[in-house]
Amino acid sequence: MSIEQLEIIAQQMVAPGKGIIAIDESNNTIKKRFDGVGVPNTEENRRAYREMLLTTPGLSDHISGAILYDETIRQSTKAGVPFTKLMLDAGILPGIKVDKGPFPLAGYPGELVTEGLDGLRDRLAEYARLGAKFAKWRAVITIADDAPSGTCIEANCHALARYAALCQEAGIVPMVEPEVLMDGAHDIDVCYEVTEATLRSLFSSLYEHNVLLEGTILKASMVIAGKDSPDQADTDEVAEATVRCLRASVPASLPGIVFLSGGQSDEAATAHLNAMNQIGPHPWPLSFSYGRAMQQAALKLWAQDMAKNFADAQKTVAQRARENGLAALGQWKKGA
Repeated sequence: MSIEQLEIIAQQMVAPGKGIIAIDESNNTIKKRFDGVGVPNTEENRRAYREMLLTTPGLSDHISGAILYDETIRQSTKAGVPFTKLMLDAGILPGIKVDKGPFPLAGYPGELVTEGLDGLRDRLAEYARLGAKFAKWRAVITIADDAPSGTCIEANCHALARYAALCQEAGIVPMVEPEVLMDGAHDIDVCYEVTEATLRSLFSSLYEHNVLLEGTILKASMVIAGKDSPDQADTDEVAEATVRCLRASVPASLPGIVFLSGGQSDEAATAHLNAMNQIGPHPWPLSFSYGRAMQQAALKLWAQDMAKNFADAQKTVAQRARENGLAALGQWKKGA
């Protein structure tokens, strides 16, 4: 794939009023979600659930792409249509999670570094053959009394840059995700400092590895107080702090930024995105790449009766996509 094609795909991912749905939960993670609603964690149930999501009528009106898991990118609909073909025919870009998850960072108790670089070049080549147009790698940054260390930030950003360079070599747009976790009792100011330091390190590493920013998407966490903090910021404070942090650390040449929901409620994730876009204009589009905030309500409904509630669950997915699509334009109104 040419450089120009990488840029075109990246721009398609953040087209006006559109965002990404993340359905890349590992089998262990989706087991927890299924256990919570009483659904057995079988391969067929995982396939059927993802089919329900991906065949939602009108999904492409507000969804530009979907991040898949290794199992999912190889699966097909009940009628035998590969998910990747179904998506491309509907105008939805197939994406793929390629990291192997976070592991303890040796020498730094409580801190994590994401692994998965070994064999990544070959895996990316296979995913490209299967139809993947973009990929995702998630790094995890924890805030605690003595964390994060500079070493943890640097190690994760170095891995993100190496992953991104390998993606572009394979003709795949890299989505780089340095998630600053909401876990903890820190206030919004501490989150701001850690997020800014992380993003500055990330873009320095991307530059050092000759990654084409015009063919890269940032998946960012919002600047928000820890969930155990007694001092919770309101919607406007979160929006202002997040935008200020991004403007201080993200190059304008980036095609766009999508946010993760990171444990926020469905409504809070939408409201924060909407408020950020009402502050604009910005150097880059601000959109969404939500997992739980897109799926949670639909999963509960689908789980009650997979056949009977199939269409109603899809209506819930479509509604969440529409709400977040409007928020990506700064046009969402609560209850509308």
